[in-house]
Amino acid sequence: MTPTSAPSSRPSRGPRRSRLRLAAITLSAALLGAGAPTAYAALADDDRPAATSAAPPHQAEGRPYIETSLLFGTARPNGGPPVTDKEFHAFVDTYVTPRFPAGLTVQDGYGQYRDAHGTIERERSYELILLYPSSEARPNDPKIEQIRAAYMKRFGQESVARIDDSARVDF
Repeated sequence: MTPTSAPSSRPSRGPRRSRLRLAAITLSAALLGAGAPTAYAALADDDRPAATSAAPPHQAEGRPYIETSLLFGTARPNGGPPVTDKEFHAFVDTYVTPRFPAGLTVQDGYGQYRDAHGTIERERSYELILLYPSSEARPNDPKIEQIRAAYMKRFGQESVARIDDSARVDF
């Protein structure tokens, strides 16, 4: 007999090894499948993927408000001296606070714009932020326009930018 045709004293491991591998793969898949719902259950509702979350979407805190930002430049036409902090704060005290006594925010800024003659103007600026309930938008609109017009007239400005946005606010 040749060595290749001689019967082996060891039993064949082929079919047995294949069955063990199949059992291990099946068991692993079953454990992974069972673990996925447990893993998602451990996540907070906000962290769950949309497809698996049964909870309604999270509502934002606060009430509906309007956030109006007004952008005031300080450069004067024809190279005059810029509007000073003292002048701007006096303007806020005289024109803005009486119209919005509940509160406001002023931030210093620096910006640029293209003027009516096509020149890029760079200047120190102020951002005035007003927050008010959405239900007060209609009565506040003329007040805001009065503030813009007064600033343009008093300090010779071409414009005062206005940005209105919806917000949810809680104090």
